[in-house]
Amino acid sequence: MKIGDRHYRSIWLEDGEVRIIDQRWLPHDFRIATLGSLEDFATAIRDMWVRGAPLIGATAAFGIAREMARDPSHQNLDRACALLNATRPTAINLKWALDRCRAALAPLADEDRAKTALSLACEISDEDVEINRQIGLHGMALIRDIARQKSNGTVQILTHCNAGWLATVDWGTATSPMYQAANADIPIHVWVDETRPRNQGALTAWELGAHGIDHTYITDNAGGHLMQRGDVDLVITGTDRTTKSGDVCNKIGTYLKALAAHDNGIPFYVALPSPTIDWTVGDGVAEIPIEARDGHEVSNIQGSASDGGIAKVRVTPSDTHCGNPAFDVTPARLVTGLITERGISPASAEGLAAMFPEHAQ
Repeated sequence: MKIGDRHYRSIWLEDGEVRIIDQRWLPHDFRIATLGSLEDFATAIRDMWVRGAPLIGATAAFGIAREMARDPSHQNLDRACALLNATRPTAINLKWALDRCRAALAPLADEDRAKTALSLACEISDEDVEINRQIGLHGMALIRDIARQKSNGTVQILTHCNAGWLATVDWGTATSPMYQAANADIPIHVWVDETRPRNQGALTAWELGAHGIDHTYITDNAGGHLMQRGDVDLVITGTDRTTKSGDVCNKIGTYLKALAAHDNGIPFYVALPSPTIDWTVGDGVAEIPIEARDGHEVSNIQGSASDGGIAKVRVTPSDTHCGNPAFDVTPARLVTGLITERGISPASAEGLAAMFPEHAQ
């Protein structure tokens, strides 16, 4: 996607260095960070310099590549995979990418690992871009169908969190159908949930604004009201892990949006690249580990201060304990369909197995 007149991915190689958009400062300040050591990559994932399941996976792959260039021993490969895998427990793409790196690198001689690891990291990134582009094309068909049925043509879409190009290597998951629709001149308007406590909706608003897509930023609690009033035609979210039975784990608050959509008869779709499917898990509520993050993310909020600087302010009493579960699970029964790179699948074990038979085995 473009920022100004330059095309950016969220992670890329430049002059032999791994560069990322440091998302801690967005949307108020655009900063680029260089990741060198394995600890840099672990910190970037854990502390959300990068975020979003697909981008986390790609970042981990580049982290392995950089570490293999320093020490390609099998012992170090195991150590690097273990360190990175411990950074974020919920997003399955992290484990998927590390398992793929280990499987490709472990059989090789030490002298062959660095080159292969870097090639694999680039391959994982390029694959993610194409997967998300295909998700966008399949999702755009849904949007076009709704536009044809409406008298005014404008499709009202609600999204939660940021499943945009900043959460992937490019295009995004939930936003990819929106970008494809806008590029095809299908009129859309996007309701952007703020998504407390980290306010990732601001990132979505920043992205959509840069692409010229009409949107409105709303509080998390406004979504149900808008659905009741008939102001939402379609909900599309992303996911950090989807079970083989179609349960969806996504940013906290997604479950409530699915309940409101179900109550109001509004289609609720989840856009997901196939690496986000966890084929080892059947019951999302019982089996997916939910990351509990620091309560300071709830008690404090970051924004642009009146002097133009970026500042944090406390919004709670100083002695208030804050809980911060980062994700929730939406049962498959509330999901209208799963938008994948191969098409739209029912949110069910049978639907996913038919769409991806090679994994369902």
